[in-house]
Amino acid sequence: MSSNQDWVPHIVVATVVEQRGKYLIVEERINGELRLNQPAGHWEQGETLQQAAIRETLEESGWDVAIENFLGVYEWHPPGLAYPFVRFAFAGKALRHYPQQALDEGIERALWLSLDELKARSAFHRGPAVLQCIEDYRAGRFHSMRAIQHLQDWTES
Repeated sequence: MSSNQDWVPHIVVATVVEQRGKYLIVEERINGELRLNQPAGHWEQGETLQQAAIRETLEESGWDVAIENFLGVYEWHPPGLAYPFVRFAFAGKALRHYPQQALDEGIERALWLSLDELKARSAFHRGPAVLQCIEDYRAGRFHSMRAIQHLQDWTES
């Protein structure tokens, strides 16, 4: 197998939040075009994946959430990019909205859309994981939160 030093997967987190039959979605500008996505973003040094999901949801939507379930890991390599995305997706419960919160750069707004509204706008999804995560959420395809183990302070004996 050949080695490509440009091939570095991007680790991202995403949160599916459902409230009264609608899903929390962000409208973001990517290369000048509006795209729809769950609140999602890169995992940062020093935080757990769950902490990253809570942070990204707040930064992108103005909503504070509690992570309740682990949906799974979704890998996607967009055509034309030198790297794939590895998405750790969670299901969260909306706790509190901060409407005055400044949203991350590129995020136009947060909105609540029904499944039918999301399907009707599928051409504008950021990628295939947007709808797949919601379908997995609706089907109750949750995994134990223990499937993600954050190991610390280990030294070889």
